[in-house]
Amino acid sequence: MVAVGEDSSPKWTLESIEIDQVVDVLMESNVSETLKQSSLRRNTSSVRKRNGVQSNNNVPMIGKMTSGATRGLKSLRFLDRTTTGKESEAWKSIEKRFNQHAVDEGLYRDKFGTCIGMGGESKDFAGELYDALARRRQISTTNGITKEELRMFWEDMTNRDIGSRLQIFFDMCDKNGDGKLSEDEVQEVIVLSASANKLANLKKQAAIYAALIMEELDPDHQGYIELWQLETLLWGMVSSEDENHCRLSKRTQTLTRAMIPKRYRTPVSRFLSKTMEFIHENWKRMWIVTLWLTINLVLYLWKFNQYKHKPVFQVMGYCVCIAKGAAETLKLNMALILLPVCRKSLTKLRSTALNSLIPFDDNINFHKLFALAIAIGAFVHTIVHVSCDFTKVIACPKEQFLAILGSNFNYKQPTYMDLVESTPGVTGILMVIIMAFSYILAAHSFRRNEIKLPWPLHDLAGFNSFWYAHHLLVLAYILLVIHGYFLFLTKDWREKTTWMYLVVPVLLYASERASTLINESNHHVNVVKAIIYTGNVLALYMSKPSGFKYKSGMYLFVKCPDISNFEWHPFSITSAPGDDYLSVHIRTLGDWTTELKNRFAQVIYPRILIKGPYGSPAQNYKKYDILLLIGLGIGATPFISIIKDLLNHIKPTDLEADSIHGHSSGASKKGPERAYFYWVTREQGSFEWFKGVMDDIAECDHNNVIEMHNYLTSVYEEGDARSALIAMVQQLQHAKNGVDVVSESRIRTHFARPNWKKVFSDLASTHQSSVIGVFYCGSTVLSKPLKKLCQEFSLNSSTRFHFHKENF
Repeated sequence: MVAVGEDSSPKWTLESIEIDQVVDVLMESNVSETLKQSSLRRNTSSVRKRNGVQSNNNVPMIGKMTSGATRGLKSLRFLDRTTTGKESEAWKSIEKRFNQHAVDEGLYRDKFGTCIGMGGESKDFAGELYDALARRRQISTTNGITKEELRMFWEDMTNRDIGSRLQIFFDMCDKNGDGKLSEDEVQEVIVLSASANKLANLKKQAAIYAALIMEELDPDHQGYIELWQLETLLWGMVSSEDENHCRLSKRTQTLTRAMIPKRYRTPVSRFLSKTMEFIHENWKRMWIVTLWLTINLVLYLWKFNQYKHKPVFQVMGYCVCIAKGAAETLKLNMALILLPVCRKSLTKLRSTALNSLIPFDDNINFHKLFALAIAIGAFVHTIVHVSCDFTKVIACPKEQFLAILGSNFNYKQPTYMDLVESTPGVTGILMVIIMAFSYILAAHSFRRNEIKLPWPLHDLAGFNSFWYAHHLLVLAYILLVIHGYFLFLTKDWREKTTWMYLVVPVLLYASERASTLINESNHHVNVVKAIIYTGNVLALYMSKPSGFKYKSGMYLFVKCPDISNFEWHPFSITSAPGDDYLSVHIRTLGDWTTELKNRFAQVIYPRILIKGPYGSPAQNYKKYDILLLIGLGIGATPFISIIKDLLNHIKPTDLEADSIHGHSSGASKKGPERAYFYWVTREQGSFEWFKGVMDDIAECDHNNVIEMHNYLTSVYEEGDARSALIAMVQQLQHAKNGVDVVSESRIRTHFARPNWKKVFSDLASTHQSSVIGVFYCGSTVLSKPLKKLCQEFSLNSSTRFHFHKENF
């Protein structure tokens, strides 16, 4: 928000926001220092002439800058975008906070950041800004500043004048007000910026980066830099971005109506096409769910009709029909629910033709769907029995009861408690309790330990409770078989069908579990190396068992007997299939992972067992033309194996071998033509996890097959004054040494979050008529927007986006 005009009541307009192109530019490491310095001197000379500077001893005033620098400086702002808007709304929020934090009508330095909307981590930065603005206005801050003075500060920070805002930034760095920045002053501002952006590593190296800025901007070694030199650096940054933008303009054009297929242009055709797109995307799920619902309905109606024509109908009426129909669907779903968790069988089936008909990627979703059907079936069966059938049996006239149901109850009419205490009654009650307990603890909020229960029950939330509660279901299956055998109304064994439903799924599931127990000795691996990274991440590098074959994107289960003899935990494999080792990266989030990290922090490593590998959506990445891989934090792990696999196929030796035999890389290519990897994390230390992979991409991928984009959300977006000096340091360091100051790798890091709509727009315009596989692993908060964007751009362009989310 900026001021327009010079009168006492200025008008305010929202400043335009530019979205910079999201690309990683790999600069050549062998660019000579001579060329860089000569370019810098040319820029310096032009700026001196433009500003009328004759001597370095004078402090210049900023004159009119070129359009590129103007655009760069327009984005230099001191307030968050969220605090800008209409004048009345923006100032009201600041005025309200002033009234909350002012003491005796004065706002002191330590509350200034809170008042203007800066977070607690920016407190020191806001303090320096407070001092600079006070010096600029020649205001004494001994007793704080008044509301009117705060208004003047606010107008200065949001001033539309380009030179004014840069001058404020310079004054903030120039603490002694002599118009010159010493190396110590530059270092101090770098420390403030690093603290505000939670960049601990950069903060430690502030002296090195301050020296780098002085080396570039003070080639004459005068010991200080001036305002025009700071402008020079910004101009160089903007010029570099403009050059890259021109080079990539064809790739980054916005989607136009011309590329939208004709069948999407009218409302009716758009509706029909949207429906067809939905069917095309979900037809596997649709036919499976339709078949499942049909079978459930047929079984329900069959059993309902069967009891309608039995003598018992004369006593219990439609109640017994409803209860028995629900019981029949319950038996079916108790059998089906085991199939989605037979991971070994599903992994094998993924490699067969059935993978084109059955959505194996949705196995966990189907597991949840069957669980919901079981809950509904059990509820209906139980409620109808205890509230209707039982009461009708005990209220039935004795003569009628003995004539119709006497043989089923040994010619003794039971009381209500007799029915409850019978074998079917007791087993039914126990089953309901166990199922309800397991069902509740499997809920996302309980499993992820998001619910904080009171002291006696606090251990019921978390993965361990989920794990052990699910194993209680073994008892539930035993009780189900007993319950189905000791039926009151059925004596013929051929009509006691519970075991018939369960026998095949139970045997399949039991055989997989038994195989794991029997061959447990074969699951032992030697931990070659264990590294504990910043951010509580444990990386395990293990020996690769003979015969352990897997595809990139798969996962395995890890068990540490020293911690628990029963718990297996799933982790994505981060090594490539061609590597001679196995690796996993484990984020310590719960009790088990925390204990595992503590064990590996000791000198002697604990014993580790693995089982797998198991299939996941990402393993089918080779069937797509283009890949878009999106990982949040530790969610990058499923895709590191894919990136390594792609790197192994583009090593220089492979390219040389192809050229020797006269084969083009395209003729024998298998898999995606290109991969875009977006890694979004909030901690700078996260980049240490896969720094080697990032350096390999920069070193080996000369044809840009892999385009990696790192985003650090703890850093304020480009254009914010709190990250301005960080961006300058990043530009200089990458230009001089080819190393990013944030990730400390050769891949450039972007600030804040990606503009996902722009990412999809660029891909749709660059890869028209292609099929792009979008693979995502991370918080469910982002999965819905990404899926929606896939649908939107599949509908509005000739490019198809297929969305996949990793599930465990």
